[in-house]
Amino acid sequence: MDMDPVDQARRLADGLFPDALAVILAGSTAAGRATSSSDLDIAVLVADGGETYRETIRFEGRLVELFVHTRAGRDELFAADVASRRGVLQSMYAAGRVLVDVDGEAGRARELAEASLREGPPALDPRTVETKRYGLTDALDDLADAGDRVERLAVASVVLGVAAELLLDHHRAWTGGGKWLPRRLRAADAGRGGALLEGHLHLCESGDPAPMLAAAGEILDLVGGPLREGYRRTWHTPATPPQHA
Repeated sequence: MDMDPVDQARRLADGLFPDALAVILAGSTAAGRATSSSDLDIAVLVADGGETYRETIRFEGRLVELFVHTRAGRDELFAADVASRRGVLQSMYAAGRVLVDVDGEAGRARELAEASLREGPPALDPRTVETKRYGLTDALDDLADAGDRVERLAVASVVLGVAAELLLDHHRAWTGGGKWLPRRLRAADAGRGGALLEGHLHLCESGDPAPMLAAAGEILDLVGGPLREGYRRTWHTPATPPQHA
């Protein structure tokens, strides 16, 4: 009989972090979608003076991803997640299941996380958007011309990633990796994001790039359109520090 993952998470918290200020169970287990092979994603807030680290362990046969941090470490990780535009730890606190809450620490952390998520990631620098427009224009040209199936799939992955980033930035929406990318896309723009994902799936299954070309082209138009001639970027070489004898 499979062990209940929530009960496992509680035993882990009691056994490994008896002095924790807050313990949050996140991911598929907290959402009620866990399977027998699902891992446990657990955020642990410890007292000042403790360590901030991420560690993967196995507990009672189940894989566990631990996100352990002090208050200061939590704030630094929040800032790093904003910079990466992913909001990983914020999402864990905002949507996770509270297992331990000493003196309201979990509730205060959740309020901080929800405020950060509402604010959204910072907008990409206009020069970065321009560079991504140029890259997507080039990738779409390659996708339309690709005759080799392996090359077409490789280019399609580039188109998916850049078009997704531009669309999410247009909406000031959080991005994600792996399974979180389609989730973020559908949440931010079900129409355009969904069309991009379906176009990519159609290409992978049939080899036909037309729907993906159309979907990514619409996103490109949304952020300023194709960019070819006229694109220019200047690199500045850092000054060489003086050499001392």
